[in-house]
Amino acid sequence: MIEEKIIYALTGEVKIGTIDEILKSSAIGSCVIIAAYDPKCQIAGMAHVMLAGKSPDNTKLPKTRYAVDAIDTLIELLHEHGSNTENLEICLVGGANVLRRKNDKIAQNNINNIIDIFEKRKLKITAKSVGGYERRTATLIVEKAELYYSIGSLHEKLLYKFN
Repeated sequence: MIEEKIIYALTGEVKIGTIDEILKSSAIGSCVIIAAYDPKCQIAGMAHVMLAGKSPDNTKLPKTRYAVDAIDTLIELLHEHGSNTENLEICLVGGANVLRRKNDKIAQNNINNIIDIFEKRKLKITAKSVGGYERRTATLIVEKAELYYSIGSLHEKLLYKFN
């Protein structure tokens, strides 16, 4: 058994994990976690996206808080670790309206924008747990090639077993 190291992907961060690592999100509200895995080289990535679109040029926030920049960075880092985009399996977790605001479109905009970006890049999303009103978490165990998620205070359960 390999001793595993946990790597947290906090808001606006993009992290890469190898065979002896676990990628884990902090609590996710309207943010969306993008979990990507390349089964050929057993490398994984997790992006914790806060906002739709591309970061403004004058932002002082990390650019990877925005969907376009986070996805670009995620794919670039995976490539640097030997991944081929064609092999990637992608899952989404999050995008909930946790504050239950009637006209709050942030969560749904995040979901729609991320799905649109992957469709334009011809990259398939293999599984997702998005929307609703409850916070989520995500855990990607690289060695097992498994993505787990929780909703609210429920225990984690398997969302997807990567090929």
